[in-house]
Order: sequence, then C-alpha cells, then structure tokens
Amino acid sequence: MNTKLQFFRKLCAYYLLLSFLLLTGSAIASTNNKNFNEILIKLSVRNANLADVFSEIESKTEFTFVFDETVTKSKEKFNFMGKKQRLSTILGLISSRTGLKFQQINKTISVLKAIPQQKIWGKVLDDEKLPLPGATIIEKGTSNGVTTDFDGNFSISISSYPTILEVSFMGFKTQEITATSTDEPLEIILQENANALNEVVVTALGIKREEKQLGFSQATVDGESLSQTAPTNWSSGLKGKVAGMNISSSGSGPINSQQITLRGNSSFDLNGNYALIVVDGVPINTEMTTSGSGSAYMGEDSPIDYGNGISNLNFDDIESVSVLKGPGAAALYGSRAANGVLMITTKSGKKSKGLGITINSITSFDRIQRWPDYQYRYGQGNNYTNADGELYYSYGSSEDGGSTGGTSSAWGPEFNDQEFFQYDPSVQGQSLERQEWRPYKDNRKDFWQTGVTTQNNIAIQGGGKDGSMRASLAHTKNEWIMPNTGYERVTASLNSKYNISEKISLGAVVNYNNQWSDNLPSTGYNNGSIAYFMIFQNPNVDLDWYRPIWQEGQENIQQIQPFSSYIDNPYLIAYKSLNTLNSHQIVGNLNANIKLAPHFNLMLRTAINTYNQEREQKRPYSINRYAEGYYQTQDVFKQEINNDFLLSYENKFKDFSLSASIGGNNRTEKRRLNNASVTGLVVPDVYKLSNGKNAPSLYTSDQNKEVNSLYGLMTWSYKDQIFLDITGRNDWSSTLPKENWSFFYPSANTSFILSDIFNFSGKGIEYLKYRFSYAQVGNDTSPYQTRKYYSQNNFPSSATVPTTLYNRDFKPEISTSYETGFEARFLNNRISLDATVYQISTENQIIAVPLNWDTGYSSAILNAGKVRNRGIELTLTGKIINNDKLKWSSTLTWSKNEGEVFNLPDNIENQYIIDQGGQASLIAKVGGSPTAIYGYKFVRSPEGQIVYDSKGLPAYPESGDIRYVGDAMPDWRAGLYNQITLGNFDFSFTLDGQYGGIIYSQTHHKLTQQGKLKFTYEGRDNMSIVGDGVVLNADGSYSPNTTEVAVQEWYNRYYRRANVESNSFEASYLKLREINLQYRFPAKWLNNTGIQSLSLSAFGRNVAMLTDFPIYDPETAALNGNRIMPGVEIGQMPSPATYGVNLKLSL
Repeated sequence: MNTKLQFFRKLCAYYLLLSFLLLTGSAIASTNNKNFNEILIKLSVRNANLADVFSEIESKTEFTFVFDETVTKSKEKFNFMGKKQRLSTILGLISSRTGLKFQQINKTISVLKAIPQQKIWGKVLDDEKLPLPGATIIEKGTSNGVTTDFDGNFSISISSYPTILEVSFMGFKTQEITATSTDEPLEIILQENANALNEVVVTALGIKREEKQLGFSQATVDGESLSQTAPTNWSSGLKGKVAGMNISSSGSGPINSQQITLRGNSSFDLNGNYALIVVDGVPINTEMTTSGSGSAYMGEDSPIDYGNGISNLNFDDIESVSVLKGPGAAALYGSRAANGVLMITTKSGKKSKGLGITINSITSFDRIQRWPDYQYRYGQGNNYTNADGELYYSYGSSEDGGSTGGTSSAWGPEFNDQEFFQYDPSVQGQSLERQEWRPYKDNRKDFWQTGVTTQNNIAIQGGGKDGSMRASLAHTKNEWIMPNTGYERVTASLNSKYNISEKISLGAVVNYNNQWSDNLPSTGYNNGSIAYFMIFQNPNVDLDWYRPIWQEGQENIQQIQPFSSYIDNPYLIAYKSLNTLNSHQIVGNLNANIKLAPHFNLMLRTAINTYNQEREQKRPYSINRYAEGYYQTQDVFKQEINNDFLLSYENKFKDFSLSASIGGNNRTEKRRLNNASVTGLVVPDVYKLSNGKNAPSLYTSDQNKEVNSLYGLMTWSYKDQIFLDITGRNDWSSTLPKENWSFFYPSANTSFILSDIFNFSGKGIEYLKYRFSYAQVGNDTSPYQTRKYYSQNNFPSSATVPTTLYNRDFKPEISTSYETGFEARFLNNRISLDATVYQISTENQIIAVPLNWDTGYSSAILNAGKVRNRGIELTLTGKIINNDKLKWSSTLTWSKNEGEVFNLPDNIENQYIIDQGGQASLIAKVGGSPTAIYGYKFVRSPEGQIVYDSKGLPAYPESGDIRYVGDAMPDWRAGLYNQITLGNFDFSFTLDGQYGGIIYSQTHHKLTQQGKLKFTYEGRDNMSIVGDGVVLNADGSYSPNTTEVAVQEWYNRYYRRANVESNSFEASYLKLREINLQYRFPAKWLNNTGIQSLSLSAFGRNVAMLTDFPIYDPETAALNGNRIMPGVEIGQMPSPATYGVNLKLSL
C-alpha cells in the first residue's frame, strides 16, 4: 500500500506543479496591463455621439482613445444613465451597434473599423500534379494558417487583398504566392527540394538538427508507417523498416514484451544489449521483472510475461521514432549510449482555429495459421505387443494386456478400425467395453480460439499564437488466442506548450497508462504451461474429456488427469491457474525554454518515469508443482527522475556557423520488489496470504542508483557544406566504487556535402554526403554488483556479509566505435542510398567468476573480456513509378553484423557461460561469437558420418564434450517496405526476413521423442530402423552401421534432449510482415457533414511465412525469468496472424 500511496502523491505533486507553472505564466504575462474588463465607471451622457462618449470615458479613466476621423461620422447616438458598470460592457454595446472593434495596448485603446473577411481557396500539388495532403498555407507575417486535406484542397480567410501566402511541405521548397482578388481557385505547384534530406531530426537529448549536419547513421520512422497495422506493441511496427535493428521476444503471450538491439550483442549481460528508449526526453526502463521463475525449462513455476516499460505506449500518440544507431549518435547519453537510442516524439497540438478532433477505431482478429506437423496416424503407446506380437492399447490393465495408457508417447497401434479398452469420461476410468480406436485430429487446435482486439482512440488538439495543446484518450481490450487470457489498457496523453512571452515558453508532456489482466499465460516447458500440454497431448485423446476440470465430487480439490499426473488439465491451466496484473505508468516532463540574450538559450527540464505493477500467481489444488495450492503476490515499483539543463549558443560569421551547448543531468533511480508467498492453502480456491498452511515467505529487494553528469556539444560548419561535431560527457555513477566512479565519454562526428562542395548539379547526382564518426561510450552496471561491507537481508533491521569479493577497480563496460558512410540521391531524386560501415569494440566486460570457498567468498565480479562487432548497413529507396495516376515507392534495407570475442580472463578456462536454455548454452569463447550456441553433438567419424554403438544407436559423446553448434544471430537481415497510391487508394506492404542463424528447439525434441510428428512415420511399418552412419571397429577403422533397432529407441536416442545438434534448425525465414489497403473518402463527399477527413482500411500482420523451422515460428527466444535468451525455443506459444479494419475520421 505504501507504493500506491507514493505513486498517488507523486502524480498529484506533478499535476499541481504543472498547474502552478501554467497559471504563473499567465499571471506574469498580464502583470503590467490592467485590462478594461477590470475597470468599473459611471457614465452619464444623453443623446451623445461617439466622440463625446470617448471624451467622457477618458475623463473618468487613464485610458486614451485613438481613432480615425471617419469613426466620428457615425450617426449613432448613445444614452448612459449613470449606472456603474464595466468599461468592457460599455464598449461591447458600442461595438454591437457600430461594428467597431477596440484593441487595448497598455493605456491606449485603438478604435478599429471592422474589415470583412475574404476567402482564398485552391489546391497544392507536386510537380507531377498529385495532391500534397498536409501542406501548410500561412498568411505571411501572421499566425493565420491552414493545412490541406487528403486531396490537397485548402481554404483560408484573409483580411484584405492582395496578400502573400507562404506554402510549405516537407521535402519541397517553400513558395510565396501573391493572392489577388479573384473568384478562381489557386493551383499551387511545389517543387521537390533536391536536398530533401536536409530535414530536421530529433537527436540525443532531444536536440533538433538538420539531417545533413549529422556525422552518424540514423533512421526516422514516422507515426503513419509505424501504425499501419495497428500493433498492440508499437515496436512491432518497426520490423523490416530499419537496417541493423533486431527486435526480439519470446512470443510468450498477449503482451509479448520486446527488446530492441542495434548492431549486435556487445555485452555478456543479455539485458545489457538493448537500445535506450527515450520518450519526449524521458528515458524509459525496458527491463522485465521476473515472476519468480528464472528458467523457461522445468523451474518451480513457469515464467510469465508481465510486460515492460515500452510495451504500454499507445502507437496512436507517436509522431515519429528516430533511431540513433551507433555510439556516435548516442554519445551524449554517456554511460547509457553503448547500444544506441530510440528517440520517440509524441504528437503535439498544432496552431489552428478551433479544436480538431480525431477518432481512430480498430478491430483486429488473431488466428493461428501455422502448426507443427502433428501426426494422427498412430496412437498412445510404447511399442507394447500382445501375445500375437501385435501392438495393442489398454487404459489400465485389461484382458488385452497390461496398461499402456500411462505413457505420453505415441508409439502405439495405428488407427485402423480396431477396438480397445480406453478412457471413458462418463465413468472417469476404463471403459466397460472396448471402444473404437480413433484419432481426434483437432484435439490441440480446438483448445485455441480466435483472438479479438478492439482499440479506440480519440484526440483533441488546437492552438493559437501563444500555445498549443493535444490531449488523447485510448482504450484497448484484448482477448487472446488462449481462452481466459488477455488484457485491457487505458492510455491518456497530454502535450501542451505555452508562450509566456517572446522570451519564455513552457511545455508539459504527460503520458499515463493503466493496464490490467485477470490472467496472463504461463510460458516455457513446465507442467503448468499450456505449451507443455500441447506437447504431451496424444492423438487418441479427446480434448472434451478435460473440460469439466474437476473430478466428480472433488471440485477445487482434484483435477481430471486421466493419463498422467505430470500433465495438468489444459482448462485448469486456463481458468484456475491464474496470473493477474494491474500496472500503472507515468512518463512525463515539464520544460522551460528561455531566450537569455541574442544567440543564447537555456532549456530546463524535469522528467519522470514511474512504473508500478501489482501481480498475483494463483495455483489451485492438485496442480503438478503444488499439490495443495500456492499463492504469491508481487509489488514491483520502478522510478527514474531526470533533471536537465542545457545552455546553448548559436551564431553565424560570414561563411562559418558555430553552435555550442553545455548541460548537466541528475538521474535518480529507485527499484523495489516486495514478494510474499504461501505454499499450501487451508481452504481451496481462496487466495490470501492468511489462508496459507504456513507463515508467508517474504522477500524484499531494493535497488537505488544516482548518476550526475556534465556534457557539452560544439558544432562548426563552413558554407553549410562541411560540419564537425565534438561532444563530451562525464558521468559520476553510484554503482561504482567511489575511487573509480568518474568516467569521460568523448565523440567526434563530421560530414561533407560533396554535391555542394564540387557542384554536382546536372551530373545525375543531386545529393552526395560523406560522414565519419568516432565515439567512446559506456554501459553502466546494475547497483550493488560489488559491496564492501554488507548485503541485503530479508529479516528486518539486519544484513549479511557479502559472498562476492569487493572490487575497488570495478568499471563500466566501455565501447569504442568507428563509423563511416555515404548518403546519395540520383536520377532527379528518384533513387536514394544510405550505406554505413561500422566497428564497435566493447571492453571491460562484467564477468562473475567462481572462487574457492577457502577465500571466504563464493565469487568475484571482474572487468575482463572484449567483444568486437563489425557490420554494414544499406538502405535503398526508389520511386519506381511516379506520375499523376500512380505512385509507387519502395525501400530496401539490408544489414550484416559479425560479433567476435577477443579475450577472456584466464581463470574461467577460456569460456564464459552467458545463459542456458534446456540443454543448449550461450557461451562466449575467444575467437567465437558472443551469441554462439553450444551443446552436445553427434559423435562423428573423420569423414563426418554419425558414429553408432554396438546396439545400433547413435553413440554418446564423452561427458563434458560440449561443442559449437551454431550462432543465434543470422548471417544477414533484410526488409522491403512498399507504398503505392492510386487515386484515393493507398496500398502498402512489408516483407522482411533473415538468412542463417540457428534455433535449438526443446519442443521438437520432445514431440519427436514421443513420436508425435509426421516425419516419425519412417520405420513404423516394420517397427524397426537401421540408422545411417558408421560403427567404430576394434582396429580403429569404420564400417557402415547395419544393426536394426526398435524404431522408438532410435528416435529417442537420435533426438534425445541433450543432442543440441539434432534438435537445432536454421532460423532463416521470409515473412509478409504487413499489408494494408486504405481508401480515403473524397472531400466533396464530406461537404456539410462536419467531417474533415475519413478513411477506411483493412490490414494484416504476420500474414504469411516461408521457413524450414518445424515448430510455430523461428522468430522466438526463451524467457528465462527477466532475460530473453536468443537461439533457443523452450515451450513456444503459437504465433498468430492478425487481420483487422481501421476507421479514422477527423472533425
């Protein structure tokens, strides 16, 4: 409850602070100007003209009226009877009768004639005569402006003719058009800017820069591209659109937490490889918090994906995502910059007349389209034969023979119209008579359902000359493909800006979300996970036999488990073994920008990211791991507060430009986990700590961290053609020993606009830029990795002696990066190319090494080891068709990264185990990859043939003979993003894929061992098989294997769990990732409806896939507690395709 109270107090405090700043700003702006609305006077005149009225007011106030002589010619006469009233009321009466307007400037009131509004309308087109929706038209010298609709049409009211209109659109040259009195609509044609790359992008710390100035690689994905298929997790919209990006997840449920890696794994800590996510200047914590089980393979309980900080953001609030790929791009983030940064900018209000309302409604359906190749030809059994030598089946012992119904394997009789004694649900035991031996071919598929997700978003935005505001509210309801699972989410966003004066502006951004669920699925290979049941389900078992859940008369005490106590009832898992969630998150900042003097600006910002989860795990009676039930409650609290200042100077000296910034940051982080559990419930189905048979087990973990930083940036440019950036940042981190807690991180970036320097105009190259970047950045460590005096303890007011040896020289990981590349545009800007080559070397790897207990410690934390990543990234964009009827643009991304381990400490025997999943291990060895998969392989002859033993089975390797099997990372990745416009139709699709890499599949091992995949038909006709290989003779020679063995024994040995080689598969795939068809209703259809724009689209996500991976999806990983382990599949969930419709309208 304390966590909730603190959360509420902080929310109220930030709300009050925001309100105070905005109100104070309004007060400051009006301190010196007493408004005529505040003046009360008694005016006594009869039958007076305007001049007399003004004179009388001047005599009774400090105001002076200024007006043209023509104003006094009005024949209107006025009578005021001496009643005390506001001056504004008197002037309002005059205005209503004469049409005059009054404008106050200090103590002067100007009398203005009303000027009738004039209207100009027209259309904005590109040079191919295609409309430009969203182009901006502004009356020059004013804040009066509008934007074009989907068809490029606009209408703007002006005060008088002639006037000058400024027309602009991103990627096109701004034009000034003189509008004169005419009844004809304007047709304005904008010319494409040859240097359209010279757009403003958001870089580190939220600093906006022109793209041509950047000496490093970056990619920007706009919100429209991100949201085309309405992903429930916004990061899914990035797949296939950014070269060098990998998005990993375990596919573990409806929330499906994702982590983003740029340019390979550089750290031995799996959680130390992910890009920093920054939302409107607020860093977001992306770590996951374990539910208690640290392994996807047979732990005490199954891992649960409760989400992380980035999974809750609303895609409809995102304006753009800038991907700063390398350390050079992210260097200003110092010890957080090693893995690149994603800068997310949310939508803000636009200056316009009135309020704009946008409504976005989405309904989507999830359907499983790809399944393992299950066999339904043979039923349950273990190759048992009767007296006649024939395979038989018997549920329990019968006159046919001993029981064969207790096995989970499907090595039984073929389905061929026989009859056997089987399980009968009506008696919950052996049938009284023999029953037909038949398969139930949908006894896995029928458990799953079509998932349904509805998303509704509404946003209101508007603004004027002094500020703007956008507010949004969204609701998402998900019913996932597994029964009784899903979640609901409400998000609210507020983005406001206010100009107190010409020199001071304030801003506030707040994003809040609340996500809750009555049940999220457990994952992994564990008795209580649904993936485990899908493996162990047999072809001859009807799924309906499990639906009652409880044995008759044993409700809430004993589940129906007809075949094995190891296999939990799937409906018990879905409806009784529950994992609940209630989470709250706030991401927000308050900022002020102050123009201190000409060329000098000061930015002040305070930002907060608060994340709180309340979670429960409820386990009923008779579940495999907990015979008498189990209950656990968790309270997870994470908070990060950042306070920044940035003082900037900018000036130009003839051909030279100089900008410099110096700033500082204070960051405080707090983490707290409260965990309480009871094993064994007194009363079944009552989940309270007080209902435990024993006292609750309590666990509390606190982690606090503080980092203080100073940083600087200096940029020189010459003739807007040559640019040089130099940055430096020094961090002082509390996670490091005080003697060693200060680290400096420098970077230098340069770019040359060669097309301008050498005047390439007319030579087929419109734009050519060369860039180079160098940076040295850090990867800070978690708190309390090394402790000098004591460790935390669960008992109140107590501590323990640390078991990890204190390291006074402990350092962060240091990454040194070199990057170079070209950007070019050819053939009248129809083709653009971005090519990058990079090298990142990461030293001071943080490694835990074991120590002899004689030392008094169990382990030590060292800085040792070096990893180098080298790679190339290509992005090619082409306007394939570009005419007034059809436009087709296509963007191809391709990237290749190679990682290599260079050295390790001597006392760990030249290898470091990064993580383990089942029998597969992620091991770093000198000369190998940091994502290499190791495990047992076949014993092979010098010619590479599999060696068999004397029994005709693959020979066992020697104990400890762990060998390299393959790399979890692919050889290369690619994506192809296409946009096609034909009239009012927009069509887009994304293909993406990878080549190479491997995945070890625990599911494949078990399904094969149990004879449940179709490829295990081989050998069943004769119930024996001769393995293809050789045997080792006594003289050391090899000869072909000729020994015939029972088919079940051969598959069991060949695909045994420990054989990582036989259960690993190439991870190559090609996916139709996204497809979208949208129709934009013509503006003329919407006239007089109050609707400004309307569109309807149909979309699909993960629609089709080509791959040799035999389970659901090669795009998977193992969820080991809070770690996502690549290259390993442990109890994978189905991966559905999504289809939906989207209705958008603007009012």
